[in-house]
Amino acid sequence: MNPGEVHTYQVKPNSELGIVNCLFMPSLFNEAWLRGLGISESMDYFYVHPFLEKCERFHRCLKLRGQEAEDIRAKLEELADEFKSKRKGYSPLIRLQLVQLLIVLSRIYVRQNVITEPLNVKAHERKMFIQRICGYLERHYDQKITIASLSELFNISTRHLNRTFKAETGKTVIEFIHHIRITRAMKLLTETNEKVIWIAMDVGYDDPAFFTRLFTRKVGCSPGKYRDQSNVETLQSDLPGC
Repeated sequence: MNPGEVHTYQVKPNSELGIVNCLFMPSLFNEAWLRGLGISESMDYFYVHPFLEKCERFHRCLKLRGQEAEDIRAKLEELADEFKSKRKGYSPLIRLQLVQLLIVLSRIYVRQNVITEPLNVKAHERKMFIQRICGYLERHYDQKITIASLSELFNISTRHLNRTFKAETGKTVIEFIHHIRITRAMKLLTETNEKVIWIAMDVGYDDPAFFTRLFTRKVGCSPGKYRDQSNVETLQSDLPGC
C-alpha cells in the first residue's frame, strides 16, 4: 500500500489474522544493478518499479491464498532471517531475494488477471504490453525518445508499435509523449518560478520556440500567459469571500 493511505482489516469471529509489514526504500535498488540482473528498462514489473522512484505509486492489490500465500511467507521469512543473522554477504543477498520476491508477485498478478479473462487473453496481453511502454514513457519523458529506439527496446517493429499503441491509447507515441511533457510543463509553470526556457528543457524540449508553439496549440495560450492566469486564479481563491 502507499504511505499515508487509510486501511483496515476485518476479522471474522474466532479467526486470526497475521500481518507482515515491510518497509522498503528506493535506495535499496539501483537501475544499473537491476539491468545487470536482466531487468531492463522495458520490463515494467508491477512490484519492482514502485520501489525505484519516490513518485511511483501502487495501483494494484493482490489477495494471496493457499500455496501462493505460503510461498510468499517463506520468502519473507528468508529475508527476515538474513537481516537478523547479518551473516557475511547478507546485504546483497537480501537485495537478490527481494527482487526475486517482487518478480514472483508480478507473475502472480499477471496470472490472476489473465485467468479472470480467459476468452480475451490476447487483448489483455496487448493492453499490458502498451501499459509497459506507457510506463517507460512516463519515466523517461524528459529524454530523447524516438520510435526506432523504442521499437528496439521493446523488440517490436515500428509499424506494429504505432498501430497497436494508437489502437490502445487513442494517441500516437509522439502525441502521448507531447501530452506527458505539456502536462508536466503546466505543473511546473504553476508551482515554480523557473523561466519558460528552462521548463522547456526540463520536460525534454531543446527548442524553446517549438515548445512555446506546441504549448499554445495544446493549451490555448502561451506558457507565460498560462502562468499569469494561474497566479491570478490562485490569488482570487485566497481572497476572503472567494
